[in-house]
Amino acid sequence: MFAKPQTEHVWLDALIGNWSIETECQMGPDQPPQKSSGQATCRSLEGMWLLIESESESGDWSTLLTVGYDPAQSSYVGTFVGSMMTHLWIYQGSLDQTGKKLILNTEGPQLSGEGMARYQDSIELINQDHWILSSQMQTETGEWNQFMTSHHRRIT
Repeated sequence: MFAKPQTEHVWLDALIGNWSIETECQMGPDQPPQKSSGQATCRSLEGMWLLIESESESGDWSTLLTVGYDPAQSSYVGTFVGSMMTHLWIYQGSLDQTGKKLILNTEGPQLSGEGMARYQDSIELINQDHWILSSQMQTETGEWNQFMTSHHRRIT
């Protein structure tokens, strides 16, 4: 019953640590970008799951992202919840061809609040001290529009 970490789990270890966050979010075409800063703590559950707990400096938001690898599905899986929303985001995804970006597919409410849409959250490793979390939503025409970018820089 006790699973052992796979090679895919080891990829997540690069995110372990404490991080400062600078985020820019565009919630609509007619709205100015919202900027915020904060901190994140990333820890591992025995090499199987990564938990990323983030919060803004202002106390306006906090989030919890979980991600691991499921060999039975041959994919990365996870969840995301935030204090600013009621939707539980469920992820399934894989690494891109470069091996530096984890693309997590999910479905959730449209930014307008009307109906559901497909989303992708991506974790891109820049170097050992910097990674980027970005979010994009697929429009009705099939285009992907990125609306959030969050730079994480290592504190410890």
